[in-house]
Amino acid sequence: MSLRVAAGNAPADALIVTGICFGWFILISFQAVAAGFPATPFSDSDFIGLIAVECVFSVAALGYLQARGYDLSQLLPLPTAAGCLVGLALYAATLIVAWLTAAVIGTGHTAPEPIDEMVVNARISLLPLVAMSIVNGIYEEVFLLGYLQRALESFGAAFAIGASLLVRVLYHLYQGPSGALYVLGFGLVLGLYFAWTRKLWPAAFAHIFADFAGFSSF
Repeated sequence: MSLRVAAGNAPADALIVTGICFGWFILISFQAVAAGFPATPFSDSDFIGLIAVECVFSVAALGYLQARGYDLSQLLPLPTAAGCLVGLALYAATLIVAWLTAAVIGTGHTAPEPIDEMVVNARISLLPLVAMSIVNGIYEEVFLLGYLQRALESFGAAFAIGASLLVRVLYHLYQGPSGALYVLGFGLVLGLYFAWTRKLWPAAFAHIFADFAGFSSF
């Protein structure tokens, strides 16, 4: 007996939506790895460009899913004060996981990672930073957790979380080994939380806060 797949949740749909939302970012991340991790500092124009690209990709992905009959309301994170508090707790949990990961898998050297140099040398303003944090945090978690992880759950929770993690890490490879390890732990915490609670906003807020906190010295 075959199982009916919900509209827009077929493996082909998941692949297409992932390609729309993250294919370009994975490509430029691979290019950065091939080029030896060039540590180009972030700038206001980078953030504005990222916002524009993610908005375009969002429209394309949502348009595709709507055409496929997908219930787009599943992708709507509903902000609440309690959800923000949970998001802060999730962010704290990601820091603990990052610390534990670094302690267990130490690199044995103190050379700056590409992401560290990109952040330290960044020249950014508050408004682009806030806008980027909000748009990027919601964009990534809506399509990684709200869509991709949910779409692949018919193959098992472990597979769904693992696939979401793989995509997340692939488009963050430009950050260097330590950055990729942090992203892995960060994504694992959020993926497990979403699988357990089905709540999207706390995960999105944790990501928003993480993006903003990363540049808190500016």
